[in-house]
Amino acid sequence: MDKISAFGKNFSTSFTPFAARTQQYVKEQLGQAEDKTQLPPDYIELEKRVDALKKVHNNLLQVTAQYSNEAYDYPTNIRESFNDLGKTVSEKVHLLSSATSPAEAQAALTAPPSAKPQPKTFSHAVARASLNASHTLTEVHAGAAEDPLATALEKFAIASEKVGEARLAQDAQIQSRFLAGWSTTLNTNIQFATRARKAVENSRLNLDATKASAKGPAFSLPGQVGRKDGAEDDLSEEARAKIEQAEDEFVGQTEEAVGVMKNVLDTPEPLRNLADLIAAQLEYHKKAYEILSELAPVVDQLQVEQEVRRHQSSDF
Repeated sequence: MDKISAFGKNFSTSFTPFAARTQQYVKEQLGQAEDKTQLPPDYIELEKRVDALKKVHNNLLQVTAQYSNEAYDYPTNIRESFNDLGKTVSEKVHLLSSATSPAEAQAALTAPPSAKPQPKTFSHAVARASLNASHTLTEVHAGAAEDPLATALEKFAIASEKVGEARLAQDAQIQSRFLAGWSTTLNTNIQFATRARKAVENSRLNLDATKASAKGPAFSLPGQVGRKDGAEDDLSEEARAKIEQAEDEFVGQTEEAVGVMKNVLDTPEPLRNLADLIAAQLEYHKKAYEILSELAPVVDQLQVEQEVRRHQSSDF
């Protein structure tokens, strides 16, 4: 029986502050609260800035989360088989160069993967399509000389695969340095600030509920009138002590929340993560530029040589 009694007291102790806060909250929502403790303007400004920072993180993460999806730029209108996604373009080019018959050449294009299927990115898809196109031209080319378009397509395929690999490297950097960082800020730092703000609101409700209880007004529903007797000057020492304790708790929670919010707003981590995102994109585009810059003059030369041969053949 003593244990049951002790449990009842503990439950009452923990439940009463919650009930008082809930009652105070309902009264405020119904417009029945006489006085509501106001938060400092600087504190409200910090809340607005934290809310804006949270919104920014949510919005940008919603978009940049695509960097975790390998196939974010993979064409939806193409259908590639398991064999199409077998070996890399470079491996297939090597196998094609050593093929001694059309059957071996076809087997090189449809070779099963040695490890995992090849990536589904736009650049990889272009690479595979270009290599297949090159092989198609080579199969029907009856002349002794190589088909210049087939040669150019093969080289373009190899370059496109390299661009695709550079894109995957970019994505990996963005995932580890930007997405991870911003997710941590959102789910840890900003979440800490949210909990601190909740503690402030609870302590504020508790303070106002304590004041209302000390003054003696009763809770009433809309249309009813509560008691308003009990002036502040008539408060007992016990009531004054409870109010002072609630005020101290409110001030302490507010100061702590201010510190947490300032820490969230002042940290350079989000900006550092954004710089890492830009650096990863810059590196990718730089590599893509270098790869294509090396390829362009080769294809240009093939085009010039074909023009020369065409003019020479037309002279006869």
